[in-house]
Amino acid sequence: MKGGVFDYRQKNPLKYSIPGCVTNFMNNLCERYDKFSLTRQIYLCYVQIMNVQRMNNEKQENQDTYKSLLLLDEISKGEALSQRDLSKKLNIALGLVNSYIKNLVSKGYITIKTIPAKRYAYFLTPKGFAEKTRLTYHHLQNFTNLYKEARRDFKALFSSFYEKGVKRVLFAGADEAAEIAYLSLQEFDMEFAGIVDNDRAGKDFFKFKIMPFEKIKEIDADFIIVSSFLRRDDIYKELVDADIPPDKISSIFPISVGSS
Repeated sequence: MKGGVFDYRQKNPLKYSIPGCVTNFMNNLCERYDKFSLTRQIYLCYVQIMNVQRMNNEKQENQDTYKSLLLLDEISKGEALSQRDLSKKLNIALGLVNSYIKNLVSKGYITIKTIPAKRYAYFLTPKGFAEKTRLTYHHLQNFTNLYKEARRDFKALFSSFYEKGVKRVLFAGADEAAEIAYLSLQEFDMEFAGIVDNDRAGKDFFKFKIMPFEKIKEIDADFIIVSSFLRRDDIYKELVDADIPPDKISSIFPISVGSS
């Protein structure tokens, strides 16, 4: 127990909040788990993981190589794109795009050609294609490990619930971590009572509609799972503000109870 929250990872703090998965790999993964549409969601989650998981040099190196991979992948499509176009497409600051482009050019991974209207076309060299393949494999391995870890921890949490006779669970927080939690729940004889999230209320979550927090009191559930990683502290606070007893709130993620 930690501040009233059942934290299943106290001895092994979260190493992630789940990006760049290879699309074919993700499609196969979705088919394996009853064809749930996770490709885009897990991809975005892994991107977020790469942005927040480690506050050290290794994290910075991973972020740099991942952004390089994004650029190489986009350039490999052969479209005439400006650096501003790349910035918008990849959600990378324009100044950083310029810096990464210069770095990739210096390493011989891409070449630049001037085209009409003062635009530039970027092309991958054979060396660039080889680097793209290497980075794809590297980040696919990272993603696979992160996904397996999240699956393992959610399964352990739900297994403990099942042994305690828990019948219904409600999710709070509808990001990509919730997708993994939902897949894990399917392996247990427990009912999914729904999911609440004010920011995404009314949107689809698999075959369910995401509900606003105000509906919590109307939902019959034995436990509420904080199923968002990036917004876990805010969601926990919302639950407490809604007068949910802390001993009815659970998470595999470490919660900063004092967080505002």
